[in-house]
Amino acid sequence: MSGALQLGPLLLPFPLLLVVASALIALALGRWLGREAAADAERAVWRALMAGLVLSRLGFVYEYRSLYLGAPLSIIDIRDGGWNLPVGLAGAWLYALHAARRSPSLRRPLYGALAAGTALLVGGTSLLALRGPQGPALPDLTFASLEGERVRLRDFGGRPTVVNLWATWCPPCRREMPVLQQAQAERPEVNFVFLNQGEAAAHVRGWLQSEGLTLKNVLLDPPRQASAYFRQQGYPTTLFFDRQGRLVAVRVGELSAATLAQRLGRLSP
Repeated sequence: MSGALQLGPLLLPFPLLLVVASALIALALGRWLGREAAADAERAVWRALMAGLVLSRLGFVYEYRSLYLGAPLSIIDIRDGGWNLPVGLAGAWLYALHAARRSPSLRRPLYGALAAGTALLVGGTSLLALRGPQGPALPDLTFASLEGERVRLRDFGGRPTVVNLWATWCPPCRREMPVLQQAQAERPEVNFVFLNQGEAAAHVRGWLQSEGLTLKNVLLDPPRQASAYFRQQGYPTTLFFDRQGRLVAVRVGELSAATLAQRLGRLSP
């Protein structure tokens, strides 16, 4: 059920790979068609892609502007994966229309390159959405809590549930913990489960205390059986289950308050 490609220590989410592939195809096709038309289409394609990238980010930031106002610098921290695909595509095409109007020789190569990239991106995104996260519902796995109790993961069913696979040695895991702690406090109708991977109770407890974090449902998984079960090799990985216990979204990588809110919105009310 992995939502990313693992290349050694590097974890590449499939949506990111799809965006990169679409951009490379658009640039390559723009170069080829531009040679036939004796026009510098590759540069125009590059500018269109940059316009789309910037507007995609700004569209997402505007949608969740209330969550970014408190920390404006987080707007440029694109590690959270916050993008608005329709706005980005619209921005790229608007730039293409403008460029082709100023230089008619660009029309065919620029439109052709963007059409190919758009088709791949939209088609691939649709296939990923239809495919969905490939994995089971909340599994019947049992873990120890920090208090020494045995907790069955399936018992969290009946309410929307967020399961965070994390470790204290993981920098993005540490960065996103305050965001998850705040969401747990503000969203009591959602179960938040913090499933530590591979570390001892004393170490986890000491780290939480040193960071001033007060979390509910901190569970321990020393053999990393959850990572094996969900086929996840990179951290943090956050899994979103609806109230029926069905897996509806997976985020591989760091969450911000905005990207967390976006994914929580996909859970059934």
